[in-house]
Amino acid sequence: MTDASQISGYRSRNSTADRALDILLLFDDDTLVLSAARVCEHLNVARSTAYRYLQSLTSMGFLEENEGGAGFRLGPRVLDLARLARKGVGLSELARPVMRALAQTSGYPVLLTRRTGASVVCLEREDAGQALRLSYERGQILAPNAGAAALVLLAWALSQEVEEILRTPLTRFTEATVTDPERLRERLADIRERGYAVSRGEIDPDVLGIAAPVRGMDGQVIAAVSIAALSYRVSDGEVPALAEVVTKAAGELSAQVARMEIEK
Repeated sequence: MTDASQISGYRSRNSTADRALDILLLFDDDTLVLSAARVCEHLNVARSTAYRYLQSLTSMGFLEENEGGAGFRLGPRVLDLARLARKGVGLSELARPVMRALAQTSGYPVLLTRRTGASVVCLEREDAGQALRLSYERGQILAPNAGAAALVLLAWALSQEVEEILRTPLTRFTEATVTDPERLRERLADIRERGYAVSRGEIDPDVLGIAAPVRGMDGQVIAAVSIAALSYRVSDGEVPALAEVVTKAAGELSAQVARMEIEK
């Protein structure tokens, strides 16, 4: 997040992800199978570069090769995200009033995120009326190891899932991004002990994030509520008070989720 007059650092640095999203957005009702030639033309890149993007998306499950090797179709990970989006509709409806109140109380934008596989998805965003530009939008896919919201979701994930993620190359966005598996394990343990996560400059150099877990009726963490602010506007001494209001909001949403599950 930056001032409105600034360019979003995350988006400008993440051109590979932007191109991957461009490829996925080429699919529609008339294009169920995508050829490498179409990707070359759309991205204006060499065939070898287009294949590199396509193979990367295939290895992550977002694409799969069509029968006979004639192009690529959408893969199972896209179906997972669609399922998550459908599950998140009810959660989003419950979360909006809580997020709105938190934005008014804290004065900062509020995010609702969930994890699917090795990715984190932003479900909702509630702005606080400031002239600020977030570097991610609703529906954007984020890395699992960077930022307070992602770390909260990872901290309470199953240990097997955490280890699978830690065995893969972790994305480094800034010098503050933690990519060392052992350091990340220690970080996650600290988050579980405190009950919330704080990050400074892990995706954008100038962004502070504070996140707390949202739990279902069984106590499992199903989402994260977080605030985002320009880091220089929030001193270390102000963090505990902000963490308290974020944690309280996450608790309120957890209680509403539990009531909804009981009524089903």
